[in-house]
Amino acid sequence: MRVLLAEDNNQLAVRLRKDLLRCGFAVDLAGNGVDAEHLGNEEDYDCVILDLGLPQRPGLEVLKNWRKRRKLMPVLILTGRDAWHEKVEGFRAGADDYMAKPFHFEELLARLHALIRRSHGHALPILSGYGLSLDEDHQTVIHDGVPCALSGVEFRLLRYMMLHPGKVLSKTELGDHIYANDSDKDSNVIEVHVNHLRNKIGKHRISTRRGQGYVFGETD
Repeated sequence: MRVLLAEDNNQLAVRLRKDLLRCGFAVDLAGNGVDAEHLGNEEDYDCVILDLGLPQRPGLEVLKNWRKRRKLMPVLILTGRDAWHEKVEGFRAGADDYMAKPFHFEELLARLHALIRRSHGHALPILSGYGLSLDEDHQTVIHDGVPCALSGVEFRLLRYMMLHPGKVLSKTELGDHIYANDSDKDSNVIEVHVNHLRNKIGKHRISTRRGQGYVFGETD
């Protein structure tokens, strides 16, 4: 999953990015509201962590502008402002969740997972399907009751596929959601990771549509 982290506190942003990367997210950073709004308009993020007190353009204005443009990615507001009326204003602007600083990373991570699952129509706390269960805490896939470790890219790849069962996913779309902006999105590299993933979960679970991409969940 690919996340936009809009935070002007550089120390906090670097620490959060490191923690999110460790937990299997690709993360883009924006240190001001203008850059954050531009990235949100141009990229297809799975979730946004948005600070309200951004320089150049306030986070609330950024959020309102996204929603006017029908940018519907889940937005988690993360801010030092904890007045109730500011929370109400944030939700009215289109926020999906709200956390006040200081915070525990484990809670932020749980909220992030829940937002992403719900945005794809998955209400259950465990992502599962076609004989597989994904353990997001340990970045492993459970197959026939046996856990199998995944690399960071394999984990992001499988999670995105399991959120979109039966859908044709192009290499471009997969690259956009499992890599950050500064990563190499070579389609041949994605093909290698898909093949590695097939060897771990069963080749029949990921089929190839020639000239189109891949489909997770087809068992023929």
